[in-house]
Amino acid sequence: MKQDIYELRLYVAGKTTKSITALNNLKKYCEEHLVDQYVIEVIDLLENPQLAEGDQIFAVPTLVKKVPEPVRKIIGDLSNEEKVLVGLNIRPKSAQ
Repeated sequence: MKQDIYELRLYVAGKTTKSITALNNLKKYCEEHLVDQYVIEVIDLLENPQLAEGDQIFAVPTLVKKVPEPVRKIIGDLSNEEKVLVGLNIRPKSAQ
């Protein structure tokens, strides 16, 4: 059975505490629930502000799930694991 690869894009603005926390939380959830099934792209809007327009980013940090569809956005430091998993449409391993 072919499994979807999750393409995740995390928009941040520099290396703030919230940005670092969001990235660490995202990596943790991916390693726990999406082993070898994800790609994380981190976009620093201080370096590339024009990239915010494409995904209509109005706050940082913002996580965008590009694939599999539907596209979803989650704003914040991603500290609420349940909210992130539901937002990404990931079923926790314990529920499978």
